[in-house]
Amino acid sequence: MTFSPQLEERFAKMLQAYPEGKKRSAVVPMLIYAQDETGAVTPELIEEVAKRCEVTPLQVDEVVGYYSMLHRKPQGKFHVQVCTSISCMLVGGTELYDQACKKLGVGHKQTTADGVFSLEEVECMGACSWAPCVEVNYDYHHNVSPEKFDALIDGLRKAQ
Repeated sequence: MTFSPQLEERFAKMLQAYPEGKKRSAVVPMLIYAQDETGAVTPELIEEVAKRCEVTPLQVDEVVGYYSMLHRKPQGKFHVQVCTSISCMLVGGTELYDQACKKLGVGHKQTTADGVFSLEEVECMGACSWAPCVEVNYDYHHNVSPEKFDALIDGLRKAQ
């Protein structure tokens, strides 16, 4: 499997940072960067990361199964995550997630038919002081009301 020259360079630097026998430490960041470029963690990607990190494909597959930020199927151009853990729930996180489902017309881990949005209900994002929290790709949005959510989605639709 080949990646862009920029990602190949990043992987090479990353693997050089770990001593012999410890390259397995690069599995998670390598999966995240590769997923960003390829769109999903495929069996082929798992094989490639295993080879580069000197671990078995099963070990990489177990990592993919554990971390919720790793996805086996492509996500939308804008991957929307809504926190519904206790801090967010207490200030409207559950209602915000319901609004997201209604606004986008999809549910948990689903993608809109046009491939523009995917939605995921998640646990704590570590932004409890600014709850409820929404993350779109890697951008955090704090103190999100249903109205702010609608405006955010409308703005993303216009920007694409």
